[in-house]
Amino acid sequence: MTITYESLKDSTVVSLRHAIRRGEYTSHTAGLGTGMLQANLAIMPQSHALDFMRFCQRNPKPCPLSGVSDTGNPMMFTLGADIDIRTDVPSYNIYRDGVLDRTVTDICDLWQDDFVAFALGCSFTFENALQQAGIPLWHIEHNKTVPMFRSGIETVPAGPFSGKMVVSMRMMPEDRVAHAVEISRKYPLAHGAPVHFGDPTDIGISDLNRPDWGDAAPVHEGHVPVFWACGVTPQVAIEAAGLPLCITHQPGNMLITDVSEFAEIPNYQSNTVFRGEQQ
Repeated sequence: MTITYESLKDSTVVSLRHAIRRGEYTSHTAGLGTGMLQANLAIMPQSHALDFMRFCQRNPKPCPLSGVSDTGNPMMFTLGADIDIRTDVPSYNIYRDGVLDRTVTDICDLWQDDFVAFALGCSFTFENALQQAGIPLWHIEHNKTVPMFRSGIETVPAGPFSGKMVVSMRMMPEDRVAHAVEISRKYPLAHGAPVHFGDPTDIGISDLNRPDWGDAAPVHEGHVPVFWACGVTPQVAIEAAGLPLCITHQPGNMLITDVSEFAEIPNYQSNTVFRGEQQ
């Protein structure tokens, strides 16, 4: 049985995860699980987990670490009472030797005793607050996946992990950009304030109509593109690392946790300022 996006909008997070676990919903999670933290995902062997944790610590804007599993244990007990990372994400990307091999809806048959799972906060978390403030979000209103781009912003490498920062883009009415910045700043687990707004070529993006992931959004007159650091950044780093086997979420298809959207992160995950802001 397939469940539609519209029918899940008012569901509890437990009901959402159960529908995902049963394979009844396998699409994007933007606009779902209001009030709760959504998370990106990276799973890899323990032999590379410490380097990846260093990568997250050095790049807190795109990689706000919100949960780490015990080695070999797929239950993310720090993020909820019953979260099985093998089944509770709508779809997963499987990387072999740094190359995307396939996309699946559960990873039970791929789980290994040496796997460590990382959950990284997602900008979907603060979107409800933007909407409550009257700031329109085209991708949610049209049941699309937010556009994501490989930027020209370098991350700080750690071990084999390196690469450009991925950013998610939302078109904002010009007179609402400052408000969007102030709202998102309150969500450090969800990438916090934007890294850039305005001319996309300033951060190495040449064509807003050709996102690397997600759906292209229309560019309306009087609107400004606003870019947030994105949790797909680890997928670029995983490509660079070339690990024999690594698993991530499919971009836009997140883990919905039981953690409040206002949860705080450790002090070392300080919220760096967006470009142009005075420190």
